[in-house]
Amino acid sequence: MPLPRLIIATRNAHKTAEIRAMTDGRYEVLDVTSYPECPEIEETGTTFLENARLKAFGISAMIDGLVLSDDSGLEVDALGGAPGVWSSSYGGEEGNHPRNNARLSQEMAGKTERRARFRCTMVLARGGRELAHFSGTVEGRIIEESRGSQGFGYDPLFIPNGHESTFAELGEEVKNILSHRSRALAQVLDYLAKGA
Repeated sequence: MPLPRLIIATRNAHKTAEIRAMTDGRYEVLDVTSYPECPEIEETGTTFLENARLKAFGISAMIDGLVLSDDSGLEVDALGGAPGVWSSSYGGEEGNHPRNNARLSQEMAGKTERRARFRCTMVLARGGRELAHFSGTVEGRIIEESRGSQGFGYDPLFIPNGHESTFAELGEEVKNILSHRSRALAQVLDYLAKGA
């Protein structure tokens, strides 16, 4: 019997791989790279939920099946919640992790308040309509210099509460248990298990 299919509304291979690992083989996890007819959905929202909805509605209206979108980012208290929804373009170029990290380090220079969190909002949709939405966060702090080579994005600068290592040092297995994305996805999988 084939696995139920879950289509992730992203072209980000890191994000797809993380979600695939977290579903423990319960779903066939694909993303929009498997559907070349799908357009790039512009993220014009000012909140994670707005952006996740834009992607979920846009992709699920074009693909027959269950679509999961997520919008996530880093919120730093000393920066008034920035970079927030602009996390992936904070350094001036979409998806340029070294530039994003360099800008964050520069903006945090000399600051003693280091609290931050990763936030992830997920929207589950079918046929252009929302079934439900979910949110997960992981609290931690920003360090002064990057450490570690695993993970992506701001992982080398973020230490989750209760740990002394960054997400980039802890590795995929530990991150997939602790992360904002894993916390949101656990709610999604629980919702689906109840027969949604």
